Amino acid sequence: MEKGDKCLAVIRVRGTVNVRKDIEDTLKMLNLTHSCHATLIDNRPSYLGMLQKVQNQTTWGEVSKEVITMLLEKRGRLIGNKKVTDEYAKRLGFQSLEDLADAIYRLQVEFKRLPGIKPVFRLKPPSGGYKGSVKKSWKVGGVTGYRGEAINELLKKMI
Repeated sequence: MEKGDKCLAVIRVRGTVNVRKDIEDTLKMLNLTHSCHATLIDNRPSYLGMLQKVQNQTTWGEVSKEVITMLLEKRGRLIGNKKVTDEYAKRLGFQSLEDLADAIYRLQVEFKRLPGIKPVFRLKPPSGGYKGSVKKSWKVGGVTGYRGEAINELLKKMI
């Protein structure tokens, strides 16, 4: 299985009503079952194809290491709804949660393959609301689709 070279954050911004079955299945494969759920993936071609299919339901972009650390500290959950802590990172062989976030950022470990961690972050709606319509693409002033580095600002507002 080939790997990508960048870590991407994907956020579902639209709900479940009137979604085609194939798009709903793709969102389930990405573990994005509800609005305001986020996950971390790499940019291998199979994931990019999935993102193109669900581009009207999600937004994505390249995430920074500091935002990954914030996501793990504040919104990361283990099985049993326990917080992700430094002890969990040490059990996996990392010095701290920041080292684990760095490994995820550099794609040394795949986020959804980490043992005992839930593969999705349950976020709040962004403070101040979305800037634009959730029915329009990011390129034309909306919310959905590829947004590059601007995903970090949205994630900070949703944590």
